[in-house]
Amino acid sequence: MVNQLCFLIVGLLMLVIGSNYLLKSSVDLSLKYKISKVVIGLTVVSIATSAPELLISISSVLKNSSDIAISNVIGSNIANFGLVLGLALFFSKIKINSKLIYQDWNFLMIVSVIFSLFALTKVEISRIEGIVLFTLLIVSLIYIFKNSKDNEVSSNDKYRSNTKLIAIILISSLMLFFGSEFFVDSSIYFADYFGVSERIIGLTIVAIGTSLPEVVTTLVAVFKKELDISVGNIIGSNIFNILAVIGITSIIKPLKITNKLNLQFDLSIMFVFMLFLFLFYSFSKTKILGRIHGVILLGSFTIYYLVII
Repeated sequence: MVNQLCFLIVGLLMLVIGSNYLLKSSVDLSLKYKISKVVIGLTVVSIATSAPELLISISSVLKNSSDIAISNVIGSNIANFGLVLGLALFFSKIKINSKLIYQDWNFLMIVSVIFSLFALTKVEISRIEGIVLFTLLIVSLIYIFKNSKDNEVSSNDKYRSNTKLIAIILISSLMLFFGSEFFVDSSIYFADYFGVSERIIGLTIVAIGTSLPEVVTTLVAVFKKELDISVGNIIGSNIFNILAVIGITSIIKPLKITNKLNLQFDLSIMFVFMLFLFLFYSFSKTKILGRIHGVILLGSFTIYYLVII
């Protein structure tokens, strides 16, 4: 048991450190080629911080643990709004622009509904459905790059060379791969040891662990006043979790649905946390969210965890 605990901790550290370096090097590479901050938040940052979810889900399904793969995505999406956005709003006021709600948030709702239909109407999420989700990801990325009008880029030219940046990306990717292997194996072990379902492990330990990059990235963005990156990262990460993580994982191997009742409950909670953002925006005259909204999100997130545990 001690060895498995060590593997769990080492795996988590490798995921956090690997995703952190992947994030920094990816952002540097993007800014070097003058990609705007909003686009970086919705694409590069979201993809980099969601890399742990992707690798853990792939590793889980290959080990015949579909529950961990699916609950990892749902739990991570819940944590991104309840924990990550909650902490961001607790420490800083964030002005929400209409484009973020009526374009990015709406798209997140659409892909969440599609994912829910795939998950709740059949006994598995098939390869064909995975291809549909992944195709939507490619289309959305093309749309974001083509329609971004934010041309504000960093004026700092002191970036590492392309060779160093690519080397860091490769090394951090390897850390993510091996970290996910350690983390998944240990999570499955503890689920069996304590008689806890893989669903609960996925929604709690795995979801929180894989959301740590989003927590760090968002808080750093908030303290640096890069608020476009912070909120864009949260919504973009949730979109990426569904379209890429579920999409790619189910293409590799169909995801079995073992308990639709529990899945329906978890998906409902995911939608509730997404609706919080829309309601906060709709009832705010200034469209500026702050500490009270953060407290509501963090409190709701805590209650949800107390219920499922």
